[in-house]
Amino acid sequence: MGRGLDLIYGGAALVTSPLWLTTMAARGKLRTDWAARLGRCEPWPRQQRDGRRTPRVLVHAVSVGEVNAIRDLVADLARDHEVVVSVTTDTGIARARSVFAPPVRVVRYPFDFSGAVASVLDAVQPDVVALAELELWPNFTQACERRGIPICIVNGRLSERSFRRSVKVRPLLAPMFRRVAAVGAQTDAYAERFRAMGVEHDRVRVVGTMKWDTARIADTVDGADALAAALGIDRSRPLVVAGSTEPCEHALLRDAVPAGVQFLCAPRKPEWFDDAARDLPGCARRSTGTCGSATGRFLLDTIGELRMAYALADVVVVGRSFGELHGSDMIEPVALGKATVIGPRWGDFAEPAEALMAAGALVQVDAGMLSGMLSGLLNDPAYRARMADAGRAVIRARQGATARNAELVRAAFAAATPGESHA
Repeated sequence: MGRGLDLIYGGAALVTSPLWLTTMAARGKLRTDWAARLGRCEPWPRQQRDGRRTPRVLVHAVSVGEVNAIRDLVADLARDHEVVVSVTTDTGIARARSVFAPPVRVVRYPFDFSGAVASVLDAVQPDVVALAELELWPNFTQACERRGIPICIVNGRLSERSFRRSVKVRPLLAPMFRRVAAVGAQTDAYAERFRAMGVEHDRVRVVGTMKWDTARIADTVDGADALAAALGIDRSRPLVVAGSTEPCEHALLRDAVPAGVQFLCAPRKPEWFDDAARDLPGCARRSTGTCGSATGRFLLDTIGELRMAYALADVVVVGRSFGELHGSDMIEPVALGKATVIGPRWGDFAEPAEALMAAGALVQVDAGMLSGMLSGLLNDPAYRARMADAGRAVIRARQGATARNAELVRAAFAAATPGESHA
């Protein structure tokens, strides 16, 4: 496969270059670390512990969301393993470097060219690879198979939308899925989809979602007060926070917030920051150091501060649920005791959304009902308190998936080729 697939990748990249170069330029992403994306990775010599080589695992997270989800898993594995975290996106790798400290190492996940993949595997020399949620690539999985490196999927998720697309080309994708040694699936539905795509039946276990474990139940968050002071948020007035929003939601949210209520918006991607600023005239932008807003609007155009913003909220609206996408994580604001609202599109987070809604801890409305719901929640602190209590009870009852995923990864070491360095 390798060289032939490289030719296909290279041809496709060349033909589509006007499109992706223009898009990357518009989003300010041309200054990425191209050398690392093409496989440059500093070698990491193997360590010895009690005269034996310390086992090493490569944990891969695509972007910020996956990085946040694997925090506790990495901490668990690092107790008795060397851990390398690989990340694809620029924002994700910045987040990983802020979250993980030595001895955990952070590297860039390469493009799926055979040479780039080989270079990174030579440098990292993992005994086991753990992929967060999914992220299978043909050259990478084939290279791992040739080196005797078992591949695990942790916190496994295969949405209905992705499955419908994948099953249409199952003959092309099935070899990758058959190379997977173990899957820790979030739900029964995801587990059946992995099996349908080619993972052997007995290699798939339902272990729950690690997002319940990474939810920190707390009434305060370090840095929240400083964030409020820096932006000029009036703590005596109510505040609605919208997190992980997409472009088509900003005007809707602006108009839905009741008069006299402050509004903080945190777009999901940096390339959406400027558009959001245009939709929120008079907003104070975090990145510019502006303090205070005559309109009561604030734009969190930074990465890694959303949890602080949620801690300041009276009501939270979770974005990417009123527009064209498929939802964002609603567990974090619920864990902070916030009355939380989502729109009609939340398919990527179906399991936590359904559990929270069933308990009365999460409200789902369409765009036309949003303004009324915000007013109702802001005027009823007792209702907000009941939502908070119910949400935290749901979170506590569902925690434990991280330990089960860690057990799955540790079991995979038994399947690794004994005595190989995988260089």
